[in-house]
Amino acid sequence: MTQDIIGELISCLTKLPGIGRKTAQRLSFFILNMPYEDVKKLSKAIIDLKERARFCSICFNITEKDPCNICSNPDRDDSIICVVEEPANIIAIERTKSFNGRYHVLLGALSPSDNITPDKLKIKELVERIEKGGVKEIILATNPNTRGEITARYIGDILKPYKIKITRIAYGLPMGSDIEFADEVTLTKALEGRRDM
Repeated sequence: MTQDIIGELISCLTKLPGIGRKTAQRLSFFILNMPYEDVKKLSKAIIDLKERARFCSICFNITEKDPCNICSNPDRDDSIICVVEEPANIIAIERTKSFNGRYHVLLGALSPSDNITPDKLKIKELVERIEKGGVKEIILATNPNTRGEITARYIGDILKPYKIKITRIAYGLPMGSDIEFADEVTLTKALEGRRDM
């Protein structure tokens, strides 16, 4: 084994988000010490992902078969569409087991400074789904940051003429936290998202 082999793996791993040089080095040595069969499984899973993953033609979630499992599930509620920025958001929402509607992935959020304009997102496709009929509610579940808020407002404005219910997920204090340590934006969102008891 030469330093070049480890160096190449470290270099590759640092291209992943959130992986710095030290973490990449730790992962490289961890992989080196993994059983050979586990390394083969890992590399095969990565290659399979690149070769077989594609976007669902309906909701733009990542899938191996088209349409995806959620879009092809007859038990899901067609009248509610939850709009998210990225496929990873669907995974997070599905973990809650509290949503049984459909999804629509925008594949990003509006950011004029990064040249991400409405035509670069899947907004037109969302409108087309609504125009087919049967949709009663759109839940805007974009991220609680500037880009997510701008995107939610933009979509909300576009969908107003369709006379369907448009909601925004509530943001606020996480369970188990103390009010005194919350920032102003979080507290504001918690007050705005209050509900009847």
